[in-house]
Amino acid sequence: RGHGVFATVDAAVEAAGRAQRRIAAMSLEERGRAIAVIRRLCDENAEDWGRRELEETRIGRLDHKVEKLRIVKKVLGVEALQIQARSDASGLCVIERAPWGVVGMVLPATHSVPTMASNAINVIAAGNAAVFSPHPAAWRVAAHALQAMNRAIEKETGVPDAIATVAEPSLASVEAIFRHPGVALLCVTGGPAVVKAAMQSGKRVIAAGPGNPPVVVDETACPTAAAKAIVEGAAFDNNLLCIGEKEVFVVASKADAFVKAMREKGAVELDRRAIEKLTEAAFTFDGPGKGCGRAHVRKELVGKDAAVLAGAAGVRVPEGTPLLFG
Repeated sequence: RGHGVFATVDAAVEAAGRAQRRIAAMSLEERGRAIAVIRRLCDENAEDWGRRELEETRIGRLDHKVEKLRIVKKVLGVEALQIQARSDASGLCVIERAPWGVVGMVLPATHSVPTMASNAINVIAAGNAAVFSPHPAAWRVAAHALQAMNRAIEKETGVPDAIATVAEPSLASVEAIFRHPGVALLCVTGGPAVVKAAMQSGKRVIAAGPGNPPVVVDETACPTAAAKAIVEGAAFDNNLLCIGEKEVFVVASKADAFVKAMREKGAVELDRRAIEKLTEAAFTFDGPGKGCGRAHVRKELVGKDAAVLAGAAGVRVPEGTPLLFG
């Protein structure tokens, strides 16, 4: 504990509230120095924090977890805050972005530290402080990174606990953050249940729930370029990103060339029997018959390498295969 990690939600919100009043009083230049600390630490610790996150969550790929931390430096901070001024015969109008206060934030297991760092940059830039609730499957690495960020921010700006969290977060601590009178705004990244709970809190909510983005390969597409982009996007961190491609619709005139290009880019095609076997391995169904009712994913296969999924389908593929398709 310490350096932003607290035993209770009340203590975390109280500390963040003290920090927020000081952050709101900072100039944009001063906030920018705090943000620079976060960007630098993510870059310097990308290998270590990426490895810690993979070891704790056991989902995704190490090289891609490292890459997600390295690109935190591209997240917009104070440079996105613009003051608008207008003067005419009716008078003068100045529009500035005012801070909310303490922002309650829920982190996913899929990208715990990158999400926290990116959100912290946005929050501090706008004059807020944050109380994070990491996913229980990824809270240790989040707390480790949060403490490092807080130590460096305090050294740079003199402000302690700019971002805060609770040790060993739980469903009860998430609900406490949602209901806490000291939390002004909620930002939630997670599954449908946690997003629904946030929406019922009575507070303003910015939420990012699960996504299943489709891709369309139409008559204008280059099959080779489309396959390259789809394999790179869908295979990134073993498809843990909600923005990652999940299914592809291809017009008939491009289908054969597209499938050929997918194979050339290293993706492996499964036949119908393998797809059925993988479906049986990856899902349970709550209906009365085989494959009937609502499907529930078996978490032990989430975020695993393509070779592991192929094994569950009864197929052997080369190690390093980026993607399966059917």
